[in-house]
Formats: sequence, structure tokens, C-alpha cells
Amino acid sequence: MPRVKYKSSDVDLMARMMRAEAEAEGQQGMLYVGNVIVNRANADCLDFQDVRTIEDVIFQVQGGNYSFEAVQKGNLFYERARSVEKKLAKKALDHWRDHPAKYALWYFNPYAPCPPTWYGQPFSGQYKQHCFYEPAAGSCESVYRG
Repeated sequence: MPRVKYKSSDVDLMARMMRAEAEAEGQQGMLYVGNVIVNRANADCLDFQDVRTIEDVIFQVQGGNYSFEAVQKGNLFYERARSVEKKLAKKALDHWRDHPAKYALWYFNPYAPCPPTWYGQPFSGQYKQHCFYEPAAGSCESVYRG
């Protein structure tokens, strides 16, 4: 059973986002971004109470901006997904989870050392240039399911 319900168009959409956000960090980095996307679709808490699908997650607007910078910038996100990214997206949708993004709902590249918290959420680890953050204990139990 997949971690989140999805359609074939979701695989393509997620593959494009994974590439746009983490191509420079290789396949592992793209899988971590995929973890965060799936975690947000499963998380019924915090900023993610109204997002249930991959499309909802990718196009979510917070504070007047898209949650994912790649949607705004029109970079690789608007190019066709390649087969390798589609395979990675399907893997993340179906079953793949790993530290430091296993339960992460946020990531960013600070262009400096990772801060110990980000908007009050604890640091869960770093992969190359991306810092990953999990919800604070007791604030989002739904992220630990699936």
C-alpha cells in the first residue's frame, strides 16, 4: 500500500519538484525532498491541515508565496520529468523513508550552518546543503503514520 494515495499525474508533478529542488544533491537528495512532500500530504497538523494530495502540497500558498520556491521561479520545475526522477518519485510515494527527512515537514538551504531550530521546529539532520526539520514533539502525530 502506498504511503499516500496518488495518480500518475502526481508522480510526474512530484518528480518535477524533486528535480527542481534537489537535482544538485543527486538521487538521495531528491528522495529526501520526496519524503517531505509525502509527509506534508499525510500530516493533518500545523500548516498542513488543508493539504491532502500531492498537488495540494506542491501548490500550497503560505504567506502569499508558494511553499516551494521552484513553483515561483519557473526553473526546472516547468520542464518535463525524466524517467529517473519519475522512478524516484514513485519510490517515495510507495514506501521510501529515511533520516534526516523520515519525518521532516520542512527543509531549506541556509547557505550557512544549519540552525538548531527553524520557526521553532527541531533540526533532524542535514544532507549536503539542505537542512531538515521535524515537527516539535507532540505537535503533529500524523506525520509518524504511513
